[in-house]
Amino acid sequence: MPELNPKNIGLSASGLLLFRGERCLLNQLALRVAPGEGLVLRGPNGTGKTTLLRVLCGLTLPEEGDVHWKGIAIRQQRDEWQRALGWSGHKAGLKSELTVRENLDFAAALAGRRMGEIPAELGLAECLDLPARVLSAGQQRRSSLARVLLGNALVWLLDEPYSNLDAQGQAYLNACLDTHLAAGGIAVIASHGNAHSALGMTEKTLMNGVLQ
Repeated sequence: MPELNPKNIGLSASGLLLFRGERCLLNQLALRVAPGEGLVLRGPNGTGKTTLLRVLCGLTLPEEGDVHWKGIAIRQQRDEWQRALGWSGHKAGLKSELTVRENLDFAAALAGRRMGEIPAELGLAECLDLPARVLSAGQQRRSSLARVLLGNALVWLLDEPYSNLDAQGQAYLNACLDTHLAAGGIAVIASHGNAHSALGMTEKTLMNGVLQ
């Protein structure tokens, strides 16, 4: 196997070990996702998919092991990693006192973009002028996803992004993912369904703390 230039590896992790009580969620886990590649995490609820995504983000620290961006541990380059990262998890990452429109306008402005059609494609048109604090769980998840799609992040880490999306929204997300990967971006998503299947991303099952 030819030697890889660390800067072309993109996102990688090695030796990730993490316990919850006596249960081992990540057991010397390793992964590598190169620019232009997508990885889908599969597995039953409770196997640690969300935990793994949080470790990759830097929100949860493992007992052992490191996550690397372009060959350098993210703990050594926090600011650069945060600039490269687009994260959509269970918490929406929105300012609760601002409306959805204000939150997304701000995210778009940071990326030098306009909000455009993204909220409507994700079914958010009717709640744009509501404060984020009154959104349902589904609306929060879709708003969080819209925030990522509006950014210029090189790496998308998405926890169940197809949840609460209708067929139109799922197709739109697939189009966004396809464009993102074609431009050399990276995506790691946790998903139970098969809405992503047309994209041809690599699938791995998280079981007993390792990716199979």
